[in-house]
Amino acid sequence: MEDEKPVLEQMTDMMAEGAHVTKEAAKKAVKKVKKVAKKVMPKKSAKKKAVKKTTKKNVKKTTKEKKKSKR
Repeated sequence: MEDEKPVLEQMTDMMAEGAHVTKEAAKKAVKKVKKVAKKVMPKKSAKKKAVKKTTKKNVKKTTKEKKKSKR
């Protein structure tokens, strides 16, 4: 039973083909996951700036500073 190629060469060809098929399958899986992730993930909303609450102490400080600057 003589083949055209030696056994070692046949094995390397089969391993290379297997690696190629695995790579293609992995690419397809990644594309599908990304597509599903886009649908599932909520869209990022624009960040709202935090409104600084004024406390009584801050109001008193600013009014005192304004009075001092007028003098």
